[in-house]
Amino acid sequence: MNTRTLLIAALALAAAVAAGYGLGRLNAGAEHAAVAVSAPVEAERKALYWYDPMKPEARFDKPGRSPFMDMDLVPKYADQMSSGGVAVDPRVAQSLGLRLAVVTRERVASSFEAVGTIGFNERDVVVVQTRTAGFVERVMPHAVGDVVGAGALLAELRVPEWAGAQMEYLALRSSEAGLAAAARQRLVLLGMPEALIADVERQGRAQPLLAITSPVGGVIMELGVRAGMSLPMGATLARINGLATMWLEVAVPEAQAGQLAVGRTVAVTLTAYPGTPLQGRIAAVLPDISRETRTLRARIELPNPGARLKAGMAGVASLGAPAEEALLVPSEAVIRTGQRALVFVVDEGGRYRPVNVQLGREAGGRMVITQGLQEGQQVVASGQFLIDSEASLGGVVGRTSSPAASAPAMEMGK
Repeated sequence: MNTRTLLIAALALAAAVAAGYGLGRLNAGAEHAAVAVSAPVEAERKALYWYDPMKPEARFDKPGRSPFMDMDLVPKYADQMSSGGVAVDPRVAQSLGLRLAVVTRERVASSFEAVGTIGFNERDVVVVQTRTAGFVERVMPHAVGDVVGAGALLAELRVPEWAGAQMEYLALRSSEAGLAAAARQRLVLLGMPEALIADVERQGRAQPLLAITSPVGGVIMELGVRAGMSLPMGATLARINGLATMWLEVAVPEAQAGQLAVGRTVAVTLTAYPGTPLQGRIAAVLPDISRETRTLRARIELPNPGARLKAGMAGVASLGAPAEEALLVPSEAVIRTGQRALVFVVDEGGRYRPVNVQLGREAGGRMVITQGLQEGQQVVASGQFLIDSEASLGGVVGRTSSPAASAPAMEMGK
């Protein structure tokens, strides 16, 4: 019984050894076949050199860790040197945060807001001067900053020379018509207003006092007359700024300067009257730009019924043109070289191709593209430094000089 059992066990052991040997040979054959199949594939895509994407001008002749950054070197294959675009290893693109965006066509509002301050309309200024020499007899109790109405009395001026001329005219008025007319003309030449001459004719006595009044209603900006003063001809008595209209002077960014046009209607909201929007018009766009803020000034003329607007009030103006359709890409997708602007477009096969573009204005973190792209194209929105370095290495982006073009391959550790 023991002998038979031992014989059966020996046969089973021999069968197991034979089966294991056969299976091992089969696996070895499969591994050999796999190596034989994959080897040509790897041989077809041979790396020309290795480099650090953060310092692409440095080349290395074998893989390893970058001496510049804490990352592995990236291989550069021969098929990545094509002029038709740039190919990037998907693993490298993912690790460096490469992100894509789609070119979209949308209606972009051209309006924008500009903040400004209310001020006086300096085109509505009158200067009150004497038309003859005299002495200030009386001055009304006005001060700078007071608001006066049109025709308000400012001062009375005594003109001694007028008394003699008026009496002469009254004496000649009933005599020969020619002499009377000459005497009356002399009154006009002495600077006497027609109203005063008519008053002399009506009352029949001399009127040596000249009433100086405000020709317009407004605020007194300057007052240079006091009782008892002796004034020469042409002396300035007051400067009055009208209040029928006011200016809102706003600061407009340089990039929005092209949207300003004199005469365009503007909606204005004042902090003092938030629920009462006003309609004004652009009266002027000043020809200078602030070097510090890169803004220019626009003057918006606003009606001022009831003198509700006060100098110094803050307001917000809505400027710009109606909305229009435009192609948009994220602003970060645009690379500005100083002489041109370009974006990287994703072609079929996952290659990245640089395209020169014409830029419009920026709107809400996106850039308007006026030429160079089509709706629906994919562009690189982030990680362009990687694509740019690849393109520079491959000669895809034309440059006057490329350090990588002449840099020899370096050995690791050198």
